[in-house]
Amino acid sequence: MAAAVLQVGMERLAAQNEALRGQNAALAAQNETIRRENSDLLARVAELERRLGLNSSTSSKPPSSDGLAKKAPRTRSLRKRTHKPAGGQKGHSGKTLRAVDKPDDVVDHIPAHCDGCGAALAATPGTDYEARQVFDLPEPQPLVVTEHRAHRCRCAGCGAQTKAAFPEAVRAPVQYGERITAIVVYLSAFQFVPLARLAGLMADLFGVSLSRASIEQMSRRAGKRLVGFAEAVRELILQAPVKHLDETGFRIVKTLRWLHIAATACLTYYRIGTDRGDMLGGVKGIVVHDHWGSYFKMPGVEHALCNAHHLRELQALIEIEKEDWARRMQTLLRRACHVAHLAADRKQVPDQRLIDLIGRRYDAITAGAIAFHETLPALSVKLKRDGTPRAGRRKRRPGHNLALRFVDHKSAVLRFLTNPDVPFTNNQAERDARMMKLKQKISGCFRSLDGANDFMVIRTLIGTAKKRGWGVIQSLMRDPRELIAQLHAG
Repeated sequence: MAAAVLQVGMERLAAQNEALRGQNAALAAQNETIRRENSDLLARVAELERRLGLNSSTSSKPPSSDGLAKKAPRTRSLRKRTHKPAGGQKGHSGKTLRAVDKPDDVVDHIPAHCDGCGAALAATPGTDYEARQVFDLPEPQPLVVTEHRAHRCRCAGCGAQTKAAFPEAVRAPVQYGERITAIVVYLSAFQFVPLARLAGLMADLFGVSLSRASIEQMSRRAGKRLVGFAEAVRELILQAPVKHLDETGFRIVKTLRWLHIAATACLTYYRIGTDRGDMLGGVKGIVVHDHWGSYFKMPGVEHALCNAHHLRELQALIEIEKEDWARRMQTLLRRACHVAHLAADRKQVPDQRLIDLIGRRYDAITAGAIAFHETLPALSVKLKRDGTPRAGRRKRRPGHNLALRFVDHKSAVLRFLTNPDVPFTNNQAERDARMMKLKQKISGCFRSLDGANDFMVIRTLIGTAKKRGWGVIQSLMRDPRELIAQLHAG
């Protein structure tokens, strides 16, 4: 009897032990899930904190996104303070308003009475006077209307009647002239005056009454007329040994398209692409860009990476991740830039021994950065619903990715040292993109793809004209064939 009771007790204890084992296994699995979720949440919090810490000095975000709480400019800027005073530097010619020898109008002011005795003075101008000149705009004048008459003449010999041809630019019975069209396109495409305000401005300043439809038609005609010029600019950029490329998102009819920029120091070309990877075809030579992956798929080109982007990314690693190697690399790149500028001032390339020294220092810093990141614990892998890891490359930290980029593209990062035609940054293309972003801020989007393409053609002329010192309004009035010939003339 006692044995049976003991047997039952042992079986009960075994069952309880087995249940406890099951509970313990469930708790262990639950604990592992909590640990993994906690690790994921910590990584997510760290990423969100990193994003909050980014600003225009540590990323490609524009300064306008910094808000009112942005830091003082001297702490945000990646440029170092110099000892030069603010304002115009010594030797700067300036643009002081100066008197002219032959004024358009003269107003004589003659005193009426003598300051000494009070006697009346003769109202005749003398030769002893002090002159002051006032520069002002003339009163708006009525429009100058030119009537073109195409006469019909009869031949005295055969009796046939011949009609004279109108000039090519005179196409309608009544139309606005080239100067009004150029001013309207200038104000719309260069100064970004909205259509309604532009119509009011033309009425107030020139007494010209225009509708929005008329303004849009002027832009359409200008865009069509300048297509050949834009193609000529494109061909010259393709032939240039060094060109700058960039891209930015653009809204057209509520659809995201991409504005692609190709530029040199004296040429600017804009075009609309279907997506961000829609690269310009036929490019040869060296392309300067910001490390977007699609650029590396372009065949037959060499690459030069924008080091302004690198300095900002390194600044983020210094301020947020506190990675010391980033400070050393930032200092090295700045010094290398200074070396390149000094050599350019002497119209030489840097000494090869100095280039090799910079290269060795570069290799040491990147090797230390990769070794540092390899000692850190790996980031957690995202899992599917069934608990299996997601496919794809394991996520790396931003500093690790940047260090690997420096290793894989060393020649592209330091190309400005070995080729004096390659700049330290891609600021040329970014400056050409800046005003286009302002256009997008003002207008929001384009209402048609044709209108957007016309705008890009016009801006190609404006950007190129500004770089070459051509007058914008005068260029808009000129024959595109003359502009193309001037392009090829240099």
